[in-house]
Amino acid sequence: MQQHKMNVSEILSNRQSTGFSFEVLPPLKGKSINQLFSNIDKLMEFNPLYINITTHRSEMVFKSTADGLYRCITERSRPGTVAVAVAIQQKYGVPAVPHIICSGFSKSETEYALIDLNFLGIDNLLILRGDKAKHENRFVPVENGHSFAYELEKQVNAFNDGFFADGTKIDIVSDNKFSYGVAGYPEKHDEAPNADIDLAYLKNKVDLGASYIVTQMFFDNRKYYDFVDRCRAAGITVPIVPGVKPIVNCNQLTVLPKIFHVDLPSELASELSRCSDNNAAKQVGIEWCTEQARDLIAHGVPSIHFYSHNATESVRQVAKNIY
Repeated sequence: MQQHKMNVSEILSNRQSTGFSFEVLPPLKGKSINQLFSNIDKLMEFNPLYINITTHRSEMVFKSTADGLYRCITERSRPGTVAVAVAIQQKYGVPAVPHIICSGFSKSETEYALIDLNFLGIDNLLILRGDKAKHENRFVPVENGHSFAYELEKQVNAFNDGFFADGTKIDIVSDNKFSYGVAGYPEKHDEAPNADIDLAYLKNKVDLGASYIVTQMFFDNRKYYDFVDRCRAAGITVPIVPGVKPIVNCNQLTVLPKIFHVDLPSELASELSRCSDNNAAKQVGIEWCTEQARDLIAHGVPSIHFYSHNATESVRQVAKNIY
């Protein structure tokens, strides 16, 4: 009889001390996976509970043709999320958590990804709506796609119950059911009308089956603690994992608030504005993130999730400081 393998929510719920996890991007199209492995190697000494792999939608790009004209095509710059997840889980023996997103994917494309993941022994997911296309001013699903993460949850739930998206029965239902987490926003999703409605959306996602929450990055721990308090008051009892990111260069002072709709505390913004170069900014980022993490550990969080994109060395320094 096959021994039960703990999923991410069970791992989080059974923690005696604060765990460590991080997120990686698939290699750019045409690039080797070896650089990604090299980055992961640098963080393995901290025994990650799991490793997240982002998923990227196709975007419209213009390519020149032989006759000097431009042709609009759709292209995905970072394909391979499913393959990368399997490669990581097999190489490192750590649960891999691919992102499954609405953005840019139809129900049938999602279905094929679920079938592949099921065959390959990947049963942890992070379910997200994903970003809008660069050429659109609001989120628009692809034809026969989902508009919201909760709709994507329903498709995964149906798959777990043995049904395809069109309602037909799956002949062979695997014993390995997908377990999944969702995203939470301590400072509110930028498209939600207000924090209360945003929280109601999150509660709905948990009620549908999300077994843990990973937060958007934040730089003020009070916003995370307030968010957790509001979640608990709303009846959300699942683990809520704080997501943090060490700042690595000067331009993130303005870029991060613009892209991720997060506030930088005055003290952090002031320190970054005084940095003469990116090396100085990187050091400020490591120190700030270290203090954030120490405070989170003191408050007994189940794990800390690091957004390590382009910041592997900084994440390593923070992890050395706290674990």
